[in-house]
Amino acid sequence: MSVLLEIKNVSAGYGERTVLEDVSLTISEGDFMGVIGPNGGGKTTLLKLILGIIKPTSGIVKYNESLIARRNIGYLPQVSQVDSAFPLVVKDIVLSGLMMHKRLYGRMDRADKERAQSIIRDLGLQGYEKATLSELSGGQVQRVFLGRALVGNPRLLLLDEPDNFVDTSFENEFYLRLRELNRRMAILMASHDVGTVSSYVKSFACVNRKVHYHPSPEITNEQLSAYDCPIQLVTHGRVPHTVLEKHD
Repeated sequence: MSVLLEIKNVSAGYGERTVLEDVSLTISEGDFMGVIGPNGGGKTTLLKLILGIIKPTSGIVKYNESLIARRNIGYLPQVSQVDSAFPLVVKDIVLSGLMMHKRLYGRMDRADKERAQSIIRDLGLQGYEKATLSELSGGQVQRVFLGRALVGNPRLLLLDEPDNFVDTSFENEFYLRLRELNRRMAILMASHDVGTVSSYVKSFACVNRKVHYHPSPEITNEQLSAYDCPIQLVTHGRVPHTVLEKHD
């Protein structure tokens, strides 16, 4: 599998606060990596680093030619970071995911609109094309932005804690859909729920200022402790899951 992205000895943060320190990680085609760690440990910062939203204070991030312009990276942010007063309707938000693929002032053509409508239908949002975000549930908002991330057919898909707002009725379908998408794109999924995502991912990156790569979906409490990822057992629905504790 060809390498899509290499992070080499990178430190990054906000102002004088270092969040990631001396991080190295390689992402290749076909990867489905769970990004886990305590709150404040740097999961979201790692995704923003890959997106180029923040710059490393040291080290390098090396992109495959297909990702240099970051046009082929799809990103699903945390729903809690989305302003429900966002003025666009569902169809326009999904279409906006194609803007990076257009020249300046390029207009959407019929094929673009058909592509967006197909994504909307596949995500169970048909009938909501003209709805605003304030008219949708948290899970539906998440699906809208997943559609925005997918409409450009990215080679790398970044998901920031999508399990926080997945509708119960859509949860199993959501993860099965990611497994299907993984046949044609690499996926990095930040999550607090190790128990659920371990059934779908192929490997883990444990993030708590440092990053420890674990090349298997099977991970034990002892390994998590060794990676400095504090955990606790809670009940998720009717099934006990391992989730990550908050970190001071």
